[in-house]
Amino acid sequence: MFNLTGSIVALVTPMKEDGSICWKSLSELINWHINSGTSAIVVVGTTGESATLDVSEHVQVIEQCVQYSSDEIPIIAGTGANSTREAIYLTSAAKEAGAKAALLVTPYYNRPTQEGLVKHYEAISSEVDLPQILYNVPSRTACDLLPETIAILSDNDNIVGLKEASKDISRIRKLKQELEKRPNGEDFLLYSGDDTSACNFLSEGGHGIISVTANVIPDKIAKICDLSLKGFTDKAVEEDNKLNDLHQALFLETSPIPVKWILNRLGRIPNGIRLPLTELNPRYHKKIELIIEKHGLLK
Repeated sequence: MFNLTGSIVALVTPMKEDGSICWKSLSELINWHINSGTSAIVVVGTTGESATLDVSEHVQVIEQCVQYSSDEIPIIAGTGANSTREAIYLTSAAKEAGAKAALLVTPYYNRPTQEGLVKHYEAISSEVDLPQILYNVPSRTACDLLPETIAILSDNDNIVGLKEASKDISRIRKLKQELEKRPNGEDFLLYSGDDTSACNFLSEGGHGIISVTANVIPDKIAKICDLSLKGFTDKAVEEDNKLNDLHQALFLETSPIPVKWILNRLGRIPNGIRLPLTELNPRYHKKIELIIEKHGLLK
């Protein structure tokens, strides 16, 4: 049974200035997370710029990350697409590469109905025998996967969990009520996709965080998850409150623009990002430099 909990990093895809993938930095990032207590790594998700990688690159990143991880940390492959056929292909490729699970964002731009979402995810589930995590991020996809729909999808054995990026904590309560009515509801995994509200999400019964902030401070996000999951909620909130400025800074511009700028500033990745995304606007540099200094990130 797939039963992953804790801090899961939504990993950036390191790129050189010309936009080509920097495989050396990618390998080094994975080793860093292995040594920092991260529970698992999501590769080529939306933070990994999946929308600007072509299909062959997408598959190659999954293959290389599985190889780099050497089974020391689970690799979850982002395989969502706004074409069901493409999502099936990517999910099949992820399974063949050795990924432990797939993360499937809702079909963006198409704006399918709830019935269309059910059929989309059921088609992938029936075609590929691999644990699959639904991903709902309405602010970026113009598509909202509703709690009632998620509960229906939980009946599929391959659909094991949800990454919910809404800040509305009442949604997890509604979803838990819906899941109680379903045969697999008790085992369905719930992951926060919003760093700023993740502690509240965990206190409502969440199982982990799929985190952007963990790219920068993996050990601290792992510690916060561990505290919360062990029932030390107040201490987890106390530790998380210290990071509010960093959480906010990572979304001063569209993610992953700020997180890639910070990682470059820390010497962990080259200064590469693909159009239509651009480098962080200089007007934010001073503010983020002060946050980096405050948290002692420059060694």
